[in-house]
Amino acid sequence: MTSIAVSSDVFSQLHIDVARNSTDDFNLFHDSRNWDKIKDNPFGGPITMGFQLESLLEGKIAAFRRQNGEEPLIAERELHFSNYQFSFANAIKAGQLVEIEIKPSQFKADSLTLGNRISVKSDSSLALLGYKKETAQPLFLADADFAAFGDIRTQPDRSFLPSGHFLKRKFMTTSNGKNFLCGSLRDQTEFFDEIQDKVRFPEMFPCALLSSALLEKALKNRHDFEKNPMVYTSHKISLDRRLLAKLKSNDVLHLLIKPAPGSAEHDFGEDFAAALDYECFGLVAENAVLFRALICLAPLELIVKALG
Repeated sequence: MTSIAVSSDVFSQLHIDVARNSTDDFNLFHDSRNWDKIKDNPFGGPITMGFQLESLLEGKIAAFRRQNGEEPLIAERELHFSNYQFSFANAIKAGQLVEIEIKPSQFKADSLTLGNRISVKSDSSLALLGYKKETAQPLFLADADFAAFGDIRTQPDRSFLPSGHFLKRKFMTTSNGKNFLCGSLRDQTEFFDEIQDKVRFPEMFPCALLSSALLEKALKNRHDFEKNPMVYTSHKISLDRRLLAKLKSNDVLHLLIKPAPGSAEHDFGEDFAAALDYECFGLVAENAVLFRALICLAPLELIVKALG
């Protein structure tokens, strides 16, 4: 099987606005009116959201699986977890051509893993590199257990729990799910149809709500988004498709965020500023873990230096 390349996708500013509004992402990098308020912003305009791009990839990989008859294998081997691991090499701006290449699938029977390498270019420059894997167990933060946390619904929204996690409460709504799909250049009718009573949220939508949670956590700590902007450098995400299939409109999603061990929080504007890793979780009914993620952020100044 040869690799496939898709080279006809372009995000407009409207797509960016729809995606960020559907997830309550108020990062200035995506704002057509305020992007230039960011100190030393090298991008020269609004850029697409990381989760928005990953949602587009989710759709392309799903189509790849269907075209190559891989869905029966996933079902038979009970590969219930979708795992995404991506490193961001450059930003994608509105109007830029997005080229996606998916390498041939590799199935490893010993580890029960079906995976593909993926690369994304914008106007021929590398923007993202990584893989998508289907597995029987989560690849990231597999040991996380929140059974002892009790009823999280009693905890105030935007509060810090005794465990040190920041809690952000969101609700799964079909309207936001549809808009996120549209903003990601995807067909909403694959997931939602009122006449057929079909409600099926895409994998990346609940994960994308992490952006607003991270921003609100920073806002709570009085972070200066203009002086000390934050930039994603990598995402590592494991999502349980069995729990995702059970989600309905207005179901509660509890987002928990905590610095990873050895990653002390700091002000990105300080002299010792460095990359910062967060352990993030999305919990649904009875504290079941819908997704777990390692999200890495870095000061823009470090990204600018890396880009030369």
